[in-house]
Amino acid sequence: MGRPDDRSSWTFLTHHARVLLEIARDPQIRLRDIAHSIGITERAVQGIVADLHEAGYLTIERVGRRNRYHLNLERGFRYPTEAHAPVRALVELFTTFEVSPPSATSAGGHHP
Repeated sequence: MGRPDDRSSWTFLTHHARVLLEIARDPQIRLRDIAHSIGITERAVQGIVADLHEAGYLTIERVGRRNRYHLNLERGFRYPTEAHAPVRALVELFTTFEVSPPSATSAGGHHP
């Protein structure tokens, strides 16, 4: 999130958004893996998944001993000023780009 010496450690995405994105990347992901990936407790992830399920953003299917999550990407955002946009827009934005190490040009280097 931020360095411990940062005066402010806020971010643009909530934990709910990050959990949703992790599930979008891997619909069979384990809650402990989500917790590890985004840096919160497994219990917090359980609560967030319950929130997302209750609000209709995902359904849960039991497959053997694991869960498989199905996202409702057409559901709008919860805040009134964004409610017209489907969460698909957020998911597509953040799952389209691969995470890669910064290059010389993206780290402030010169373009050829």
